Amino acid sequence: MEPTDKYLLKHKGCYFVQEAITPEYIDSLEDFEIRDSDIFLVTFPKSGTIWTQNILSLILHEGHRNGTENMDLLDRVPWLEYNVRNVDYVNRPSPRLFATHLPYYLAPKALKIKRGKVIYVMRNPKDVLVSYYHFSKVSVKLEEVEDFEIIMERFLAGKVVANSWLDHIEGWSTQRDNLNILFLMYEEMKKDLRSSILKICNFLGKSLNENLVDDIIAKASFDKMRADPRTNAENLPSDMLDHSKGRFLRKGTIGDWKNTMTVAQSERFDSVFKERMEKLPFKFCWDIKDEL
Repeated sequence: MEPTDKYLLKHKGCYFVQEAITPEYIDSLEDFEIRDSDIFLVTFPKSGTIWTQNILSLILHEGHRNGTENMDLLDRVPWLEYNVRNVDYVNRPSPRLFATHLPYYLAPKALKIKRGKVIYVMRNPKDVLVSYYHFSKVSVKLEEVEDFEIIMERFLAGKVVANSWLDHIEGWSTQRDNLNILFLMYEEMKKDLRSSILKICNFLGKSLNENLVDDIIAKASFDKMRADPRTNAENLPSDMLDHSKGRFLRKGTIGDWKNTMTVAQSERFDSVFKERMEKLPFKFCWDIKDEL
């Protein structure tokens, strides 16, 4: 079952949320002017994007100060390709933070000559798939498909937003020498957030005292974010999210795929993904009890 054209737009081989972009705008991003101080958070959808957006804003703005106290996350870390708030990127003060799901081949050219910094957050693809399935129920902009099997087959075929998880992660990881990039694991962040925050700070050349790191850890906890209207998407209008169908921030755990996928579905997933995954330079965590 193919994705419905009403929801997804395919442009230059990549699927985008139909209503949120134009092909012309995506084309213009190739020549997007990048400052050396720019920071790009790159993820495949449902890989901890909102969480890391929040962490980056907390690090850069030192705990929602400097005028960001009441700013929504979409304004603090806007999307590069989905500029739904019409943020003025050009006159935005440095350091600018951006989030994007773009595959490497569609990224701005200047990123590929080590201008700006890239933080790539990855998550095990079975949890990504299950999270995408639940999010498609809440999101008005995505087609709601009740049958998990259909969503899984689309995911395995790369017929979801941002295309193939494997292509996305391979595209960015194999080009690491052309980028100023830090790779982070979602699961690593869940198990030891302090170390991940310090890695980000080190990469960005940002020095924080222990009290501030403690404050960021507290504010970036899942429960705190789920209660915070700046991060829980409660303020997003009903033409974007249907809050009656579930929580935008649902569980944020490791291994939740086991509560949705059958053994047969897990084996089918492995038959498509396992061989290429084993060639990736990353070891993925499939269960909260697994060692990293």
